[in-house]
Amino acid sequence: MTKTKPTIIETHQVPELSAKQRLQDYAVGVFRTLPSRKGTKKAIKSGRICINGAQGFTGDWIRGGEELTLYEPKISKKPSIDVPLTVLFEDDHLAIIHKPAGVLVSGNKRFTIENALSFNLKKSQEPDALLRPEPIHRLDYPTTGALLIGKTAKAVMLLNTLFEERKVEKTYLAVTIGAMDDKGVIEEPIDSKPSRSTFKKIASVPSERFEALNLLELVPHTGRRHQLRKHLSFLGNSILGDPLYSKEGLLLKGKGLYLHAYLLAFVHPVTHATIRIKAPIPKKFEKLFPESLVN
Repeated sequence: MTKTKPTIIETHQVPELSAKQRLQDYAVGVFRTLPSRKGTKKAIKSGRICINGAQGFTGDWIRGGEELTLYEPKISKKPSIDVPLTVLFEDDHLAIIHKPAGVLVSGNKRFTIENALSFNLKKSQEPDALLRPEPIHRLDYPTTGALLIGKTAKAVMLLNTLFEERKVEKTYLAVTIGAMDDKGVIEEPIDSKPSRSTFKKIASVPSERFEALNLLELVPHTGRRHQLRKHLSFLGNSILGDPLYSKEGLLLKGKGLYLHAYLLAFVHPVTHATIRIKAPIPKKFEKLFPESLVN
């Protein structure tokens, strides 16, 4: 069987240089579809950048006169599954889908959002269209809401850059346990890294079991794992239904986690249109706060 050669996306001729540079430093910004340092380093490590036809490595020296070649990503061997998803926005470059609870975004399991994207999104007509659209960020297994997807190599790189530069506005809704302030800032470090979240209380109702249930609007200003869940637990106001961070005796079972990725807002990196997409609020939120939620 003949092995299919990978497709060349871009080539770059290195001009005369005043001083040699490492490939991981020189290659940043020289390829149109790799605008970020993180994306460039990832492409080198995955073997997608060659120097004069040979695979390049991050520590290789570039002295001038070399030809750099960028190849398309290798085709994933992951399975595709036909599972219906709600598409909130889509064009040739990106999409925003509604992630249901109880589904992994990606990973080694068969039943993931990533494996279902090809069946739910239209094939991009752009020349660098991905065979498998790629999630740009993550939502926890029990979390619902808006998830951003890249459909082309260029879009994935540009969207990753937006996230790195904190230019994607993410707003969550959560129901928390116990009495708490109307608004606040949480800056407790997570995994020894600086972390910042802000919250605003939209409504509160009394509860015999939990003292009070609060409907919060949350904004994560950093991107740590389980950030909102950990920060609210640190305050003593864990998210209702959180199996990891609820205090003993205060775990509501059978209803899932009351955390919803409600809003994504950003400037489209290709069309420059303002994108502002809201994900429908789960009915379990509306049952607790019927007068406070207007989608």
